[in-house]
Amino acid sequence: MCNDLRLRSRHLPYLALLPLTALLSGCDWVVLNPAGDVARQQADLVVISTWLMLIIIVPVMALTVFFAWKYRAANDAPDYDPEWSHSTQLELVIWSAPLLIIIALGAVTWVGTHLLDPYRTIGRIDQARDVPASAKPLEVQVVALNWKWLFIYPEQQIATVNELVVPVDRPLRFRISSSAVMNSFYAPALAGQIYAMPGMETKLHAVLNKAGQYEGFSANYSGAGFSHMRFAIRGVDETGFAQWAQGVRKGSGNLDRAAYLNLEKPSEKEPVRHYATVVSDLFDAVVNLCVRPGKMCMSQMMALDARGGMGNAGRWNLAALSYDKFGREEVNTVMPDGLTEADQVFIKAFCADNRPMTAPGMEVKAPVSTATLRGAGLVWPGSKPSVTPGDTKLAIATPNSAS
Repeated sequence: MCNDLRLRSRHLPYLALLPLTALLSGCDWVVLNPAGDVARQQADLVVISTWLMLIIIVPVMALTVFFAWKYRAANDAPDYDPEWSHSTQLELVIWSAPLLIIIALGAVTWVGTHLLDPYRTIGRIDQARDVPASAKPLEVQVVALNWKWLFIYPEQQIATVNELVVPVDRPLRFRISSSAVMNSFYAPALAGQIYAMPGMETKLHAVLNKAGQYEGFSANYSGAGFSHMRFAIRGVDETGFAQWAQGVRKGSGNLDRAAYLNLEKPSEKEPVRHYATVVSDLFDAVVNLCVRPGKMCMSQMMALDARGGMGNAGRWNLAALSYDKFGREEVNTVMPDGLTEADQVFIKAFCADNRPMTAPGMEVKAPVSTATLRGAGLVWPGSKPSVTPGDTKLAIATPNSAS
């Protein structure tokens, strides 16, 4: 009986670990096993960086245990050399290993930073396929609302709430902004996270390589409904995407400025919603903070300032705009008797066209070939490049070869 109790007590710590293993079995390894090529390259960077750091961490941890055991108090014959002060071999190991790891990490980070720049168009569909020259990226305009996500498809002239449907193996171009506070657009299966900020536009280029169901969410705390600020991602083929877009267009719902202002109000746990039509310049109006009728767009204010401003009469464009202590926008009515006839003529002349203007983008084109960035095809000292007509690859010519 006593032996049974002892055996059971020995196994109790192991039994306590069983619930933890059950929890780990439900973990989603999407970050290290994504469905998009950009996210895959980012996962490779994480793995490579981890292995490089383990080259130092594992030996240090092993040596810590070794020295603690070797020089324990119970050891009667430890190695003891009170005159020892320097070892050239040990110094070389201690300093050369971290230096080589830092150089390797720096090289990997430099290449990854340039190739995976979110503003850079992608140069390949996956590791085996480049982006065809005739491929047209699918543009999706993303607006982070409190606490939901709005996706506008300008080419298809439709919009969705909390649902992102994209075709597989087609380059994607996201234009991202926010309506109120700073947020973060994060689709782990697709690409890394990038911030969404009011009055600004960020970009993200990516591609999805596997059809299926995925999830995206906000990675930046934005208030009470933050934990429910998630959206579904569906990857389908080109035919399935065209059929889905056509089905949305046959539905109901018109996302004009009035509908957007109503959608913009804070709400939690919003269901998936579709809009069959959408105003063409809505996203630019969101970025320029002029969705509300009668409000001058930020781009127009900057354009007027660049021309010298509107003078004293321009004060009325600012008088109607104020914010409460929570940062919410309020539009107040300007008293009609406060405007002179000259003011009215001046404002009418400048503000007759209140359409938002799109600012020039900061996109960077993908390199034609990434071989040089990865160290392939570099010209060695003492050699000279020789390029044959019509050949885009660099051939290495030795000093003895013909010019």
